[in-house]
Amino acid sequence: MDKVYNVLVLCTGNSARSIMGEGLINTLGKGRFKAYSAGSHPGGVVNPFAIEQLKSIGYPTDTLRSKSWDEFATPDAPQMDFVFTVCDKAAGETCPIWPGHPMTAHWGFEDPAAVEGSDEEKRRAFQTIFRQIMCRVRAFISLPLDRLDAAAIKREIVDIGKTQVMPLPESCAKDDLDPVVQ
Repeated sequence: MDKVYNVLVLCTGNSARSIMGEGLINTLGKGRFKAYSAGSHPGGVVNPFAIEQLKSIGYPTDTLRSKSWDEFATPDAPQMDFVFTVCDKAAGETCPIWPGHPMTAHWGFEDPAAVEGSDEEKRRAFQTIFRQIMCRVRAFISLPLDRLDAAAIKREIVDIGKTQVMPLPESCAKDDLDPVVQ
């Protein structure tokens, strides 16, 4: 049986970017990955525009909740293989000691929840960030993790976080990112 990799996606509030990352990894990873999300200072509510984006790819949103990263630092928590920060603030904070000492990388994205304006402007901001996260998630899940050594994996996940996401790279053109849940 193939290994299932546990992935924790972190941001400050655990209401938007990390939630979308969790859903994208779980959906696009097709059972090869089990993703979770958490925040250093969870807001307690998942942003409705993040839920809207996840529903667009068929991801079940009824169990999503904003939660503290402390839930994943306990001895009985799932042992993570990877931990990704998706906001600069969380990346700069002192993280808990994760059981199993997972590989870490920073994949920074602008905060779509910070956008002010009409619901349509907010929705567009969430769509943009969702596509950017999807682009990096696709690069990550395509890595041949079983054929790379630890140093190569670390290099790859750090490099993914350095890839240009604004404007959206040609390799992540809209047609390529139309979600297909199989």
